Amino acid sequence: MKKIILIGRSGVGKTTLKQALKKEKIEYRKTQYVDWHDFIIDTPGEYVENKNLSCALGLYAYEADVVGLLLSADDWFSVYSPNMVGLVNREVVGIVTKTDLASPRKAEEWLRLAGCEKIFKVNSLTGDGVGELIDYLK
Repeated sequence: MKKIILIGRSGVGKTTLKQALKKEKIEYRKTQYVDWHDFIIDTPGEYVENKNLSCALGLYAYEADVVGLLLSADDWFSVYSPNMVGLVNREVVGIVTKTDLASPRKAEEWLRLAGCEKIFKVNSLTGDGVGELIDYLK
């Protein structure tokens, strides 16, 4: 299975998606450090929100086969710069989370603007779209 690094702001659903991908019980846990689990690298949201810490994400991305940029369907802004996928020489996919809360259209547009060609829409609580992402990582 391909190893994926999950990158996104705090509260976007990285850890919840990790739990859904591993078929674990969904429970809230704040990620305090870069957390390795089999084929998933879960990162704290503060790394993408803080310029001094964001450089580390580029380094951790080299440990993965796929970079997953997460945005929530109810986000009102994007933390990703246009065409930023060129910063790493890894495959980059967009992942829209919390699709039950709002329309994922705006988040999908922002991820395409960042350079993501492949975008998954997932709801970790119901499991919608999670199977497609698992199949993609096989």
